[in-house]
Amino acid sequence: MIKTMPRVSRLKLPPLDLGKEPPGERLARLRKEHGFTQTELAEKMGILQNLVSAYERGRLRLSAEMAIRFAKTLGVSTDQLLGVEAIKTNGKSKDTKLWRRFSQMEKLPRAQRKPIIQVIDSFLEREKLKQTGWGIS
Repeated sequence: MIKTMPRVSRLKLPPLDLGKEPPGERLARLRKEHGFTQTELAEKMGILQNLVSAYERGRLRLSAEMAIRFAKTLGVSTDQLLGVEAIKTNGKSKDTKLWRRFSQMEKLPRAQRKPIIQVIDSFLEREKLKQTGWGIS
């Protein structure tokens, strides 16, 4: 059997502007913004933590399938994950500690989550009343 080397493309394609952030750094940033550790993201995806690390450090290139899997798990589009489309935020970044706690809270049984949600709701209601001038300072 004769093996041939792939030919170098002769197409003159315009360069893609994928921003200054490499895909691995973008993946790491998105993971952190969503409050996941590498281990948590790996568990959610059903892969090993060292693979997440390798993708983030650029040691592995994202295949189309893995890009889709990361994007779905992180709740972003593949275009956003790859830098083709900007991720829209309101100029505010998420508090990763808060989001990590919410993620952990989701794993609790409903009966244990209920009082936590009631406490959060009471704080939010109190803050809303303060802002309208009806609350006690």
